Amino acid sequence: MSELHLGRNETPNERADRRWTELLQEVRVAQTGAQILFGFLLSVVFTPRFTTLDAFEHGLYVVTVVLGALATGALIAPVAYHRLLAGRRLKPQLVDATARVVTLGVVLLALTVGSALLMLLHLATGGSPLAWLIVGAVMGWFALWWLVLPWLLLRRNDNGSGKGDHQG
Repeated sequence: MSELHLGRNETPNERADRRWTELLQEVRVAQTGAQILFGFLLSVVFTPRFTTLDAFEHGLYVVTVVLGALATGALIAPVAYHRLLAGRRLKPQLVDATARVVTLGVVLLALTVGSALLMLLHLATGGSPLAWLIVGAVMGWFALWWLVLPWLLLRRNDNGSGKGDHQG
């Protein structure tokens, strides 16, 4: 049997510690991108060009900023979870809960990027339908790399139990 299907020889607490460390590394990458994008979005409203936007563009801006705020909040959530739950012997539950919130944060980040891209391309193309087509293609690309391919990998490595190998 391959090492993939044997799993690791670790206690539940060791596994939770390892998963927590891995989760924090993932969050550092996503959180940085979200914070930079959100910071940029906050500054847009103070530019002279902002007053020339039409109603659709203003609405799209509001949606984009709200998505950015939600993504940033979700990606910072592990800090709050850890502060509230540290030392209470709940590490496995902490890791599971924060993993779900981080997944939500990544989805919100993708939506923020798509919305920001639509705003930019809508302005750059004068509202051409091409902007929507490009954004649809980019969001499809995100879905492929962030969802479909990992899902296919999970299916391919499923050991027939329907559970796959959840040790890694």
